[in-house]
Amino acid sequence: MSQTFLCTVICLLALLLPGAGCASDRRPASKADKAPARVRLATTTSTENSGLLDVLLPAFEQTHGVVVDVIAVGTGKALRLAERGDVDVVWVHAPAAERAFVDAGWGVDRRLVMYNDFVILGPADDPAGVAQARTAVSALRSIAEAEAPFVSRGDESGTHKKERQLWHRAGTRPQGSWYVEVGQGMGAALTVADEKQAYVLCDRATYLALRDRMEIVLLYESPAELKNIYHVIAVNPERHPHVHHAEALTLIDWLVSPEGQAIIGNFRKEGEVLFHPCAGAEDEPETPEGPEAR
Repeated sequence: MSQTFLCTVICLLALLLPGAGCASDRRPASKADKAPARVRLATTTSTENSGLLDVLLPAFEQTHGVVVDVIAVGTGKALRLAERGDVDVVWVHAPAAERAFVDAGWGVDRRLVMYNDFVILGPADDPAGVAQARTAVSALRSIAEAEAPFVSRGDESGTHKKERQLWHRAGTRPQGSWYVEVGQGMGAALTVADEKQAYVLCDRATYLALRDRMEIVLLYESPAELKNIYHVIAVNPERHPHVHHAEALTLIDWLVSPEGQAIIGNFRKEGEVLFHPCAGAEDEPETPEGPEAR
């Protein structure tokens, strides 16, 4: 048997063995071959409907190489997802509910990010006289007294919680055919309100983003009275060890950094600021929501 033949047989056997092959075929996986790190973010429909996430998150992903998987829901559902460990971080706007979430041990590193305000929209002919109201509470009381159509999100969102707080302060339990709960996000609630020519409480950012599609108009605003504050919170890794805690903290730190805050502050619709960055500011006292006004 020739030496050439033996070499050929040995090479063929080597190719058939598991893991065999040229050194160039067994190179270690490069950094580029690895899947990117990911972080699961539960946030409000207002940050999504406004278009803010479309400009903010790509900048974060490009800077840090971390992909953000977004679930846009009401604040109540976002916090429940976090309690189950189904997300890594929440970005919401219901301070009392957030505080309860942190106090119960579900969340850590709660940080102030930005604010805007709520407004009351309604039909241009304003049958309840909301435009003449001196406070948001008196505006809702007038709507109830007139039994004018009112659309509620009815979804435990931050907007819904604020609405319930105002009804409670007005001493009113909204019920009857004039009060419609849709159980959906802000964009859907605005669509229903516009179709019914009804009143609705809305965050200013979503209103500004969608106002060109609606006939209902802004009737009452009071930025100080109806301030709408957003915080970001990491899910507690001691409760859910599987969460991507390092990536969550990276996202939080970036949102409150000068770069993240600048993007938030520069985000506008037709020249109007939708959210005001306020990281590092002193957090404001939280107003109790009171019993559910149902």
